[in-house]
Amino acid sequence: MRQFPAVLVTGPRQAGKTTLLQHEAGGNFAYVSFDDPVERAFALNDPAGFLDRFGEQPVIFDEVQYVPELLPSLKLSIDRERQRNGRWLLTGSQQFHLMRNIGESLAGRIAILDQLPFSIAELSGQTEPSLEQVLWNGCYPEPALYPEKREFWLRAYIQTYLERDVRQLQHIRDLHAFEQFVALACARHAQEFNSAAFAREVGITLPTAKSWAGLLEASWLLHLLPPFFNNLGKRITKAPKLYVLDPAIVCFLTRQPAAEAALAGAMGGALFEGLIVIEALKTFTNKGLKPALWYWRSHDGLEVDLIVQGKGALIPVEIKLTMTPQPQHTESLRRFRALAGEEQCRPGILVCRVPQTQPLPHGMTAMPWQEFPLWLNQQI
Repeated sequence: MRQFPAVLVTGPRQAGKTTLLQHEAGGNFAYVSFDDPVERAFALNDPAGFLDRFGEQPVIFDEVQYVPELLPSLKLSIDRERQRNGRWLLTGSQQFHLMRNIGESLAGRIAILDQLPFSIAELSGQTEPSLEQVLWNGCYPEPALYPEKREFWLRAYIQTYLERDVRQLQHIRDLHAFEQFVALACARHAQEFNSAAFAREVGITLPTAKSWAGLLEASWLLHLLPPFFNNLGKRITKAPKLYVLDPAIVCFLTRQPAAEAALAGAMGGALFEGLIVIEALKTFTNKGLKPALWYWRSHDGLEVDLIVQGKGALIPVEIKLTMTPQPQHTESLRRFRALAGEEQCRPGILVCRVPQTQPLPHGMTAMPWQEFPLWLNQQI
């Protein structure tokens, strides 16, 4: 706010963007939500008059993606007082079209920050939740802080966000196929994204499958983790891995019966891996950095769940649900470091359910899952 005339906080619905801005900006800012059809119509029909009504008062515009026509007038208003920073605060949920409009209208005039749901560190500051609770209630503020709302909140969120907002972005007519696609994405959480297999199982074309995956990623429901490329071998996997951003949505759409059953069942390992990968994503995002995260898998069976670009070196991370680390859990980390070279790659980390950090052979470390985010924050 000190450096730019406008600041856009973007991210998924219900992640706390409005709460954050109202808390940080205090009572001096006017507030307008474009979810309100009256305000939306005023901004669309008379954008210059709409802005003039605020005079010199700074303003929060909520859900600005609904009024792209307002942005050229906002640009003119900014340019009249180019040196006045921090006057316009914006939020937006639908990254897809929003970013294109913002880029065309406000380039160089606006700072763009991404806000994702709570991180493990933020949750721990509130409630000290167990792993089962985090996976079951997720990290969105409402169900995380008020678990009794979980069932109703998730059902409403999926109906409004998926079936209304996201589907309308690309005017998807076949709601049933789109719902199947989202449910399949949850079932394939923490697996490679094979667009041909998705197209075949849902009964859609290959271009549609790729388009819908891109749409869900742009709408903050999926994260596609890219493979790591360099000269470690020619025969390596090129498909990204698919992670649903929030574990509660996975549990809900895969019909897990209860928190303990979800962790102990067939999807327990995938839910845990997804939690840690998305936690790494949040660590970069919360520092305003572009995520430097990959996975690596060769055709001869070598696999590393997560590779992080740390300060000056790569950090390989293996993610296991175990409470008792074994030598075989670190074999892929050791082999990867040998291939990458010790100058470019630090000893690996095994994120698991150990009660406290403990050393492993070859300079590696087993780390409790709760401590991983704060540790990673210091490495990047």
